[in-house]
Amino acid sequence: MDSGNLTRTSGFILLGISTKAQHQSLLFALFLSMYLLTLLGNLMIILLIRSDARLLCTPMYFFLSHLFLADLGFASTTVIKALDNLLSHTKTITYWGCLTQVYFFLVFGATDSFLLASMACDHYVAICRPLHYSVLMSHKNCLLLVTGSWLLSHLHSLAHTLPMARLSFCASREIPHFFCDIHPVLRLSCTSTQPNELLAFTEGSLVIMGPFLFIVVSYILILVTVLKMPSAAGKRKAFSTCGSHLGVVSLFYGAVIAVYIQPSSNYRVTKDRVVAVLYTMVTPMLNPFIYSLRNEDVMGAMKRGIERLRYRMAKERLPYNGSPFSM
Repeated sequence: MDSGNLTRTSGFILLGISTKAQHQSLLFALFLSMYLLTLLGNLMIILLIRSDARLLCTPMYFFLSHLFLADLGFASTTVIKALDNLLSHTKTITYWGCLTQVYFFLVFGATDSFLLASMACDHYVAICRPLHYSVLMSHKNCLLLVTGSWLLSHLHSLAHTLPMARLSFCASREIPHFFCDIHPVLRLSCTSTQPNELLAFTEGSLVIMGPFLFIVVSYILILVTVLKMPSAAGKRKAFSTCGSHLGVVSLFYGAVIAVYIQPSSNYRVTKDRVVAVLYTMVTPMLNPFIYSLRNEDVMGAMKRGIERLRYRMAKERLPYNGSPFSM
């Protein structure tokens, strides 16, 4: 049996953040706490948007609901397996499980990138072309942007995982990471990975830098428009609208660019796996809080939701007096 077939049978070993036994319990508690906060925050905002007609009809919140859904998938793809390995102390992942993890990691990461660019487009149209907003950001166009984001992300992921599935791997099965990422997996191959690395650097950079540059240009145009506004209140409202989005963009792209916009030969295990915690766990955890903090629309939706809940509870407590017209 050759080394490639051996790897397909035995899988890989994920070394995790730290190999020291005394750190495992602390890391498990930290990762579990962050993941539970991610689940709670993202699910709460998704349900809030889906249950409130005012938010759901607004393009920004329509994009947000998909962004938070992608964040949930992004965190779940990496953290659940990391928690399982920390708890069981096995640190193993099957060959096909590793490729599946790479696939969905790329899907959700690219979807995040495209959706952040779509939200920047929404802000640009709202501030720079307000008279055309209802036409340019119609529900049909928003649906096309979201559908395109998910479709392109799957095509992007297939372009990387299919060539990886054809590689043969050497005797070493140890991945110095807490999940299967492209660079450390490619380093274990005993066949040439030059086409894979070239694809990761070119097409991968395009998927990251394309939306990022679009966002930068959009905000430069937004800034120019805002500075020309005569009203101080209008300026404050515009900056308030864009502030949360800029915070999320900075967190996501800052970490991702630091890791992936570089040749595979420059990959540094210790630095990059620590940075990976930032974009796989910290960013999905903080996004709901960044968008809900000082956001009047979200706070208003929360109040309406609480009022609806109170009304239903009060209605259920009303005594039934036998009349068909009773409440």
